[in-house]
Amino acid sequence: MTSTTEKAPRDVPGGWPPHLRHVVFIASVAAMGGFLFGYDSAVINGAVEGIRGRFEVGPGALGTVVAIALLGAALGAVIAGRLADRLGRVRVMQLAALLFAASAIGSMLPFTVWDLALWRTLGGVAIGMASVIAPAYIAEVSPAEYRGRLASFQQAAIVLGIAISQLVNWGLLNLAGGEQRGELLGLEAWQLMLGIEVVPAALYGLMSLRIPESPRYLVSRGRREDARRVLAGVEAVGTDLDAKVRQIGERLRTEHRPSWRDLLGGRAGLLPIVWIGIGLSIFQQLVGINVIFYYSNSLWQSVGIDPDASFFYSFTTSLINIVGTVIAMMLVDRIGRKPLALIGSAGMTVSLGLAAWAFSHRTGTGDDIRLPDGQATVALVAAHSFVLFFALSWGVVVWVLLGEIFPNRIRAAALGVAASAQWIANFAISQSFPTLSDWNLSGAYVMYATFAFLSFFFVLKWVPEPRGKALEEMG
Repeated sequence: MTSTTEKAPRDVPGGWPPHLRHVVFIASVAAMGGFLFGYDSAVINGAVEGIRGRFEVGPGALGTVVAIALLGAALGAVIAGRLADRLGRVRVMQLAALLFAASAIGSMLPFTVWDLALWRTLGGVAIGMASVIAPAYIAEVSPAEYRGRLASFQQAAIVLGIAISQLVNWGLLNLAGGEQRGELLGLEAWQLMLGIEVVPAALYGLMSLRIPESPRYLVSRGRREDARRVLAGVEAVGTDLDAKVRQIGERLRTEHRPSWRDLLGGRAGLLPIVWIGIGLSIFQQLVGINVIFYYSNSLWQSVGIDPDASFFYSFTTSLINIVGTVIAMMLVDRIGRKPLALIGSAGMTVSLGLAAWAFSHRTGTGDDIRLPDGQATVALVAAHSFVLFFALSWGVVVWVLLGEIFPNRIRAAALGVAASAQWIANFAISQSFPTLSDWNLSGAYVMYATFAFLSFFFVLKWVPEPRGKALEEMG
């Protein structure tokens, strides 16, 4: 039996069949969680120097305030799945939107650096929840033949959120006369940078009221007729909706729920493929990509570039990030995951090495720090090329590989372990950068270049190539 409410098909601009209009809207709303993920992660970049000046904190405390959201993200990622199974996918989106909004307001109006850290942690929990619930929901409402393209909305939204946060920061800095602590609307500019996130958070919450619950969740709760109505809006004309509902029910009854015990094996405690997933996640962070997204304003100012220009360069690197992500989405199925990762590792090694060389020429102390013009140009080009090589390779490929390399029976549990390793590595790099920068900025970039160099051989020797293989073949 099929739905009688669906309209006859007709051409849709851009190649999307008519029945996908609704599901594209649904996926776009869910991907707003990814937008806020990117926005919240990167918006702190514009506030670092303002926070340092307002609360007179040292590099260790400053690194903790910036990076502590990542620990919250690890917690949010862990609890999101259980909450989604109990409350529903849409309810978890609404809860994440509420946490994003509360974090934005609290971060805008902190009394001390430590309650600012608390609000940042709350925002991190929302990031973790959004990182899990958006791709899961999109996968559950998308027709199988379009799932890949619809799932890419999440990554596109993340990089767009990063870029918009830098554009907003740049605009507010200009309105404040080029000073992060300049006054705007009775607050310092950096406070508004953190607080303005309440606008997309509220929009996310309101738009989530207009999308349906996941059919998978509805069937799990015995609401089969509701699930059928949702499927009628997202499946093609002629689909046997009752059969789809029965199929979902059968999968739920026979589905193996992986546990930690399933990951054990081998001499090193965990299955070798799990270690490969952990290695991919860790290397993705150890190259220092989030130093660019969290600290680039401070980085450029630390080598003598004025604040307005440093904010502009943060925005341009975000645009490069978008370009690289689009390139990766176009190439990942054409040339394969491993070749793209190897190209990225090689490009990142050269870029980071050049940046380290350029930063080694930093001279002066205090407010009188500068780079020679030639080295400053090399540093800027190297930073942008590093972001480009990361975005067109490891930024996308790692998530594709983590979704493919694990056997079906352990995929969910192994993904959870790999994602947790990624958040922890991200925290370690982000928390340590202010201290490393004060010690030796060039030395920090030598370290990141070394990890990029090692990642090439890690991929070459250990990482399998899943392109063209069915998921059932991975084992």
